[in-house]
Amino acid sequence: MNWIDYIVVIVYLIAFLGLGVFFKENNDAKDYFLGGKQMGWFPLSLSAMATQLSAISFISAPAFVGLAQGGGMKWLTFELAVPLAMIGIILIIVPPLYRANIVSIYEFIERRFSTSTRIVLSVVFQISRSLSTGVGVYTIAIILQSVLNISFHYTIILITIITIVYSYMGGMKAVVWGDAIQMVILFGGLLICIYFGWDLLKANPDFTGFDSQRLQVIDVPNLGFDGGTYGLLPMVLGGLFLYLSYYGTDQTQAQRLISAKDEDAAKKILLTNGLLRFPVVLTYCIMGLIIGALVNLTPDFMNEIAAVTKQHYPEEFLKNGIKPDLMLPVFIMKYLPHGLIGILIVGILSAAMSSVSATIHSLGAVTVEDLFNRGKVKLSQARYMKLSKLAIVFWGFVCIASAYLFGNNGGTVIELINMISSQFYGPILATFIIAILVKRVNYIGMNVGIVGGVLINVMIKYFFEDIFWIWFNLTGFVLTFVLALVVSALYKTDKNEDINIEFKVKREDIFTKEVYILVVFFIAILGLSWSLPAILASVH
Repeated sequence: MNWIDYIVVIVYLIAFLGLGVFFKENNDAKDYFLGGKQMGWFPLSLSAMATQLSAISFISAPAFVGLAQGGGMKWLTFELAVPLAMIGIILIIVPPLYRANIVSIYEFIERRFSTSTRIVLSVVFQISRSLSTGVGVYTIAIILQSVLNISFHYTIILITIITIVYSYMGGMKAVVWGDAIQMVILFGGLLICIYFGWDLLKANPDFTGFDSQRLQVIDVPNLGFDGGTYGLLPMVLGGLFLYLSYYGTDQTQAQRLISAKDEDAAKKILLTNGLLRFPVVLTYCIMGLIIGALVNLTPDFMNEIAAVTKQHYPEEFLKNGIKPDLMLPVFIMKYLPHGLIGILIVGILSAAMSSVSATIHSLGAVTVEDLFNRGKVKLSQARYMKLSKLAIVFWGFVCIASAYLFGNNGGTVIELINMISSQFYGPILATFIIAILVKRVNYIGMNVGIVGGVLINVMIKYFFEDIFWIWFNLTGFVLTFVLALVVSALYKTDKNEDINIEFKVKREDIFTKEVYILVVFFIAILGLSWSLPAILASVH
């Protein structure tokens, strides 16, 4: 980087923090955590996409496609279940959750079961989300350390402190608009990398086509039980439960749904995500394929990645020779002109800070709501706002600790995040589905189901390492559901749970344009995934 790039980065960081100042007027919980419930579906849709398709996706997913051992375009199978999950959330989860008029979605669980159930589920969310967010902070430390030559320790502290300040000041409106801006910049960065990467690849006389082993998307025989990964069945079934839980029952995403100005806007958020995720992911997978091919055909490029790996990650160098996550940062620094380098670093920083701030913001919301503002006696507005901002600072420092905890992982970062989250998503989803649709489960059964589902899931992962991790989204759901039913049948309670929140899916709710559009889109992307290897194989 030269002075032009540094100026671009500094100016943008100041402007980015300026969003927090611009939206600093937050008088109560709905303002600070829900944006006053006056936000439109479009910025919320971009925010929901940006939270997941963030800097981690921008760096680690292309690395998986282009360089990681056993990687390739099969990463696209992650997206096959998204439209189906959006249908389930639109039909079952959005109506009762939005109508509950809550800040923390776990208050909904307390109304159906008990305070203890709410706290158990909230703690499960806080542990799982803080761990995975720490990995996200670590990803940014990789970028800054490798391309800017700033100490790993300083980068973790710097990026988290900026994020804490931004979240502390701006509230939900600043987070959402920051995410929306980030999504536009990040997608522009994808197109820039594809343009320059393809131009260089075409000019290489040794390029005769992409590696055929990295082109396969659909793998039908692979069931994911014997060490295999990314088979069609586990990705559709396991992915369905992953996205049902992530978009419907994870506070970081559900907070956007309940921030919408009305229920129809919440459904539009899900429809937009169901339709736009696949094209965006396809774009960064193609980017990874192009840059990965360039690495393998350009010895200097490969040697540069190996040198950076050896310098900053000696254990990874001795193990695999290179760290795949460094592919894109090295490409940016080695092959892009100054000015564009600064813009792409800005995009990565923006994505990282807005995504992490969204997570810290949601952790702050559930901490205050579930631990301090429950029961009949509510906090005063002044006390509420003070605790909310303290909670955000607290979770920011937890993320720093989590980043150090997972700093030496050898795999691609995005796979690590998914492995952590999959132990928790199934039990959390099962709790909400039971709360909405099943009368016979009581709070004792539900509490045992949540804790038992997570613990048994972790034990299965420990003793059966050959099972692909995406299955644990399904197994956790089933284990929690069965345990809750069995224990509730064995231990009756006198407590009269509030079953009035139970929700029935009506016939007219099923046959809607959103459902039809998502079903057709699922069939379309399945067909495209089948034909994509042949299309890419014809590119020379």
